[in-house]
Amino acid sequence: MLYQWLYSLADQFSPLNIFRYITVRTFISFFTSFFMAWMWGPYFINRLKEKHFGQSIRDDGPQTHKKKAGTPTMGGGLILLSAMVPCLLWVDLLSPLVLAVIAVTVGFGLIGYADDYLKVSKKNTKGLSGKIRLLGEFLIAGITVFVLIHFFELSTVVSLPFAKNISLDLGYFYTVFAALVIVGTANAVNLTDGLDGLAIVPVIISASTLGLFAYVAGHFSIASYLQIPHVVGAGELVPVAAAMVAAGLGFLWFNTYPAQVFMGDVGSLSIGGFLGIMAVVTRNELLMVLLGGVFVVEALSVITQVISFKLTGKRVFKMAPIHHHYELKGLTETKIIVRFWIISILLAVLSLATLKLR
Repeated sequence: MLYQWLYSLADQFSPLNIFRYITVRTFISFFTSFFMAWMWGPYFINRLKEKHFGQSIRDDGPQTHKKKAGTPTMGGGLILLSAMVPCLLWVDLLSPLVLAVIAVTVGFGLIGYADDYLKVSKKNTKGLSGKIRLLGEFLIAGITVFVLIHFFELSTVVSLPFAKNISLDLGYFYTVFAALVIVGTANAVNLTDGLDGLAIVPVIISASTLGLFAYVAGHFSIASYLQIPHVVGAGELVPVAAAMVAAGLGFLWFNTYPAQVFMGDVGSLSIGGFLGIMAVVTRNELLMVLLGGVFVVEALSVITQVISFKLTGKRVFKMAPIHHHYELKGLTETKIIVRFWIISILLAVLSLATLKLR
């Protein structure tokens, strides 16, 4: 918490008072994170190559992906490090909301790391057992939410987007509901990560939007004016969101088509978990379905494909997740990626509209 030490010196040097402002620390956190990712990127990628941590391509995938075999994976570690280090410098680590976000992000990242390591060490696409992975995710998410509710007074009331004065108190069931939001978001992001840059840009857009929601929810006057739930201490999440956005941009520098590195599960699960817990602590659990619409559609395409095949023996899509379906229909990879980015921006703008419409 470098900023607190600098702020404590403000009596001797008044310009250091700027570190009391969340907006200042947000900008500093953003640029710290971006330049860390951008500067560490080449070294990080070379280390992955030296350790032969290359991507294994699924046999039933699009044939155009065969050329990507061997591209370094587990690059999500670069995102995680670049996002978390600025939090140690410019964020109040005594805030329970900040600690909750960091706990879920790092915890899901460790699960993703274990999954990736098993994949690259055994040179297959299986990785960690699905049941074990889900169990770990639910434990991390559930315990975090439980602690926030019982020790830090996290509200169990769920608000309905686009509607004023409509809410539901889930009480004891809120822990399960919130855990489902976090785990569901993390795995939806994981399923979206299949093309170069496809997942990271919607994550950047969603994280930016949730950061804005955190700012207005943490400001009593603005929250009251917009008639949204006021969340004490939520403003401190803004520098955290800025760090994640900047880390994503730094990673995109190397992940854009044709990708020099893939994020792997260590990246997709950690940033997906980050989005999920941010939605929970800023009271936007249901809105995450709209904001993360690209992730939701990707996940639903897989669920639909599996159910249809088991019940009828027929497939709804040429291949799931749905981005592969469009590949097999003849769309180029870059066209699919950019169109998904555009959809993410539109959904973010629509989500922001709920600030005034609810």
